[in-house]
Amino acid sequence: MSTFSIRATVRHPDRPESRLSIDLLADTGATWSLIPSGAAHSLGIEPVETRSVRTADGRGLDLPVAEVRFTIDGRSLTTPCLIGPPDASALLGAVTLEAFALAPDPVQKILVPVTGLLL
Repeated sequence: MSTFSIRATVRHPDRPESRLSIDLLADTGATWSLIPSGAAHSLGIEPVETRSVRTADGRGLDLPVAEVRFTIDGRSLTTPCLIGPPDASALLGAVTLEAFALAPDPVQKILVPVTGLLL
């Protein structure tokens, strides 16, 4: 499966004046989105708790999580977001994708709207 990144804006949920454009790797294998700690710090984003995660290579990590406001294609929503190490790749995870009702199209390398399920 191919991978691709999308350009999004992230900001502190309560501080619309400070924002950062960032490339996020669309990663449906990641439960939560992730931004590097430097980006979070520059926006004044403070963790509210810690989440346990397992990496692709099998390592277990405990990472801080915070609420982050994402803007994708002109739409804005606040979702939980992991705060990774300074050198971490920024990720667009499943929780944020589902909140925006978007899914990756790996052939066209774009995000496409999806219909939610209520079963």
